[in-house]
Amino acid sequence: MYSRHRYVVDEWFGHLEICTMTMVSFPNEEVETVDFLLSDANSEASAQRSAEADFRWNASSREAATVPTSAGNDAKLLDEYSRAVVSAVERVAPAVVNIDIKQQRNSQRGPREVDGSGSGFTITPDGFILTNSHVVHSATQITVNLSDGRDYRAQLIGDDPETDLAVIRIDAPQLVHVRLADSESLRVGQIAIAIGNPLGFQASVTAGVISALGRSMYSQSGRLIDNIIQTDAALNPGNSGGPLVNSAGEVIGVNTAMIRPAQGICFAIASNTARLVAGWLIRDGRIRRSYIGVAGQNVPLHRRVIRFYNLRLETGVLVVSVEKDSPARSAGLREGDIIVGFNERPIATIHDLHKMLVSEQIGIPAKLVIIRHTEKLELSILPAESKSPR
Repeated sequence: MYSRHRYVVDEWFGHLEICTMTMVSFPNEEVETVDFLLSDANSEASAQRSAEADFRWNASSREAATVPTSAGNDAKLLDEYSRAVVSAVERVAPAVVNIDIKQQRNSQRGPREVDGSGSGFTITPDGFILTNSHVVHSATQITVNLSDGRDYRAQLIGDDPETDLAVIRIDAPQLVHVRLADSESLRVGQIAIAIGNPLGFQASVTAGVISALGRSMYSQSGRLIDNIIQTDAALNPGNSGGPLVNSAGEVIGVNTAMIRPAQGICFAIASNTARLVAGWLIRDGRIRRSYIGVAGQNVPLHRRVIRFYNLRLETGVLVVSVEKDSPARSAGLREGDIIVGFNERPIATIHDLHKMLVSEQIGIPAKLVIIRHTEKLELSILPAESKSPR
């Protein structure tokens, strides 16, 4: 996970801080049940009082029946919510793993070996596991503990610090694996369930809602990661790399960061980004990507602009910032421009733009279509190769 030292959450936990905790349990106290015995004496008076009490009870019951109450409805809603969370956890939890790593670090006393811990989840039945880059980056040894208690040594397949994602693999067949949902269909307010191993407590579950969509965050490599999901499902160190799940038991994000002093401000990498990056890492082991040097945000387009220019999509990518000495700066792109096309293809979201900026596009001239105020412009741009520090 990340720690909070400034407003951009980009600090890296290299190892898990071990906390010594003393747990005290108290023996269950035996509760004596007391039976109140009625005397047989004055049984007629007792019977009369009992009849009067029954009458008053029936009368009050009839009155209560005529008063509307929401208690039953509240209980029903609570049951539905609980069933949704329980069902999602039962589907995904068997695929969530604990990851222990060893790293070599330099200190004033020389190199030393440190331990770290995080979470991950299986994405294929033959042992591919998705996690965070900052969990396994530079690890000399990776050990995966499955939900059933089995341990396996893992191999690093690929690591992408620019999106803080990595893929590792264990040699184990027929594993329970998850399904990645379409993160473009997410809505603010829907249920979000986080599963992981915070502070070493395995298979911990927290639940909340999606607080916001389309956030941006700096990765440990310094690249701005777009399309981040914000949630109030509680995360702690060790949750890194675990799944964020919807009520259908589908993974909608990879838990990545939190802001320590805040209450319930946590972040996850969207599942669409994770699917794209994981595919590249499994195929090539690394990602060569082109970049144009902008930070963007998904925004809706004005209906008049859509009709006037006969645009195929109703959203675009708002340019929030332009990097110095970047291809976008050389092409004349400005903050406030909205990207709606790239190489004759419509661009509706940041994910669409990322899919276009692949290795084949490095050094190849491209045409960028933008909306500036109410004017439609075409800019020539030359994407460069993204350089990520390793």
